[in-house]
Amino acid sequence: MKDVDSKQVLLLGLGIESPWELTDQRLETDKTPHELHLEVKADRGTRYACPACGQSCAAHDFQDKSWRHLNFFQHHCYVHASVPRVKCPEHGVKQIEVPWARKGSAFTLLFEQAALALAREMPVSAAARIIEVTDKRLWRIVEHYVSEALKRLDLSTLKAIGLDETASKRGHRYVTVFIDMQARDKPVVFVTPGKGKETLAQFAEHLKTHQSAPERIIEVVCDMSPAFLSGVDEQLPNAQVTVDWFHIVQTFTRALDEVRKSERRTTPMPKHLRWAVLKRGEFEKLTLNQLNALSELIKQKLDTATAWMIKERLRWVREAKTPHAARWRITRFIHFAQALLSDSPLLEPIRKALATLKAHEKQVAQRWTSTYTNARLEALNGIFKAARARARGYRNTETFMTMIYMIASPVGVMLKST
Repeated sequence: MKDVDSKQVLLLGLGIESPWELTDQRLETDKTPHELHLEVKADRGTRYACPACGQSCAAHDFQDKSWRHLNFFQHHCYVHASVPRVKCPEHGVKQIEVPWARKGSAFTLLFEQAALALAREMPVSAAARIIEVTDKRLWRIVEHYVSEALKRLDLSTLKAIGLDETASKRGHRYVTVFIDMQARDKPVVFVTPGKGKETLAQFAEHLKTHQSAPERIIEVVCDMSPAFLSGVDEQLPNAQVTVDWFHIVQTFTRALDEVRKSERRTTPMPKHLRWAVLKRGEFEKLTLNQLNALSELIKQKLDTATAWMIKERLRWVREAKTPHAARWRITRFIHFAQALLSDSPLLEPIRKALATLKAHEKQVAQRWTSTYTNARLEALNGIFKAARARARGYRNTETFMTMIYMIASPVGVMLKST
């Protein structure tokens, strides 16, 4: 077995190579935790490559710099070096890049790789506690590498997208997420602040800088937001819009809940009613209390009962086998709902939902010719929930977006090879 001295062990742990050498080491035990400080230098007279053109140049002057490294056993470890600036005949005075750290970082590459590995597997706040840095500093590391990986994202084969918005924090701060409808895993391809048609303009620009073009998108799956639909018309000229069925059901479910909330202010409502009407009306999925609540609701002939019957009738539309049958059933559903509706002002949310469906009947029927299912967009809710959990304690929209990229886009896979 070949003997290895202590300096070689430390050099291997630092990833330092010639012409750099370890010249000093000291352990400061008067600090908690203890700190191991490593001094690194290059031989006097060493020539260095110009960072702009690679030409071999002599050192012009030196600047003292320090980097936090992976812990050495239980001790914090720091690397110190006098980093030269070279004077290039063509590019002037330039600071060289050291092989163990990226430009501008206060951490070594190995430290950052360990930090990224932890951030991929747990909330950033927990990862920050383990490596003993502030979560703010860890977020900077994560955001840098996500940003660099995002630049390499290739969207040349992207043809069909889905999009949806979610609140980034409490209040009215939203992000819009775009996914590849053909991707089986890691489907997110773009995340941007906001929820209006400007998000489509930003996506179109994103395509141009990632080996694609707006004209290559041939299908968009989304909800019935006028802003989204207008943005698709303006930015993606060859795209056919498919209104996702998940959003149809969501629209009527929300309208039903508005009716229920309004009616309960003036009329006693059965106990256990909320989830009885918001769940799918398959009796085997309801509890006995919920079944009793529905029975009582229907007997009382409340407006909430009318809204619930209309919402449940949507399942009949969903079961259509062909596009022609779907269009026929949508028309019959609208007539059925209009016949049930009274003049009660409490039912206004249902009237608005019907008007929305009627206005977008063509895009809704497109769902029966599309090869993409609503399961992809429904899965976005799981992505949003996971991103919030992993970004627990995040300070702004940008960190929430970063975590979505990290856990749900090809960027996360690319980071594993960083």
